[in-house]
Amino acid sequence: MVKTAKAKTGGPLRAGTKSPPAAALPETVESALDRVAYAVTQGIRSGIFVPGQHLLEPELTRRIGISRGSLREALKHLAADGIVTLNRYRGAYISSLDKKSVLDLLDTLEPLACLAARLAAERCDSAENKQRMKDAVAAIEAAGKEGNRGKYLEQRRHFYDTMVKIGGNRELARVMPLSRTDLFRAQIERIQSEAQRQRHLSGYSRIAQAVIDRDPAMAERAIKRHFEGTRKTMKELPDHAFPAADGE
Repeated sequence: MVKTAKAKTGGPLRAGTKSPPAAALPETVESALDRVAYAVTQGIRSGIFVPGQHLLEPELTRRIGISRGSLREALKHLAADGIVTLNRYRGAYISSLDKKSVLDLLDTLEPLACLAARLAAERCDSAENKQRMKDAVAAIEAAGKEGNRGKYLEQRRHFYDTMVKIGGNRELARVMPLSRTDLFRAQIERIQSEAQRQRHLSGYSRIAQAVIDRDPAMAERAIKRHFEGTRKTMKELPDHAFPAADGE
């Protein structure tokens, strides 16, 4: 298990303290497990929760409107997915990824992202799909220019969701580890340089243009270049950006 790093900002959510409102749950989110998963993952993307943050049960049960028993069961599922870390004595924390975990994650996500981009480029044959791709990249660029890091993470996920939906392979949405990648992006958002942020942001426009142009080979190359930029950022980041792996 990865040791949890203390969050640079945010801190634990204390029961009774005023915190940002939770995102409204979609009508399709009904089970306690889905309600907790949605609230936590959306909280990470929006910046309400940050890697290393202690999650206190009274606050979460109040926010989500479920029993403590249901919450604990849901947190076990999120721990199995690597989104939270459970400590027998200290409770639940938003997971933090050590450097090897991030590199392994990138190695896993890259071929899946290449497939998503290639399929989207092959099937982006309607004006509606082309506009959806344009809207998705415009939204992420706007969030980047605003410096709104929480919104940027949300729009980044929306970009991938749009690409997967255009490509039409429903299994990709199930297997792409985007929630774990949200953790990594949230973990480094506040410590990376502006040049590193712009490097990451610029990749999306190249991917989107290749999809809109219906050029599968170019779409794959744009994805690979995007991931190369992320790995370069990994090498440049200071060691304190990542917790030590268990046993180090």
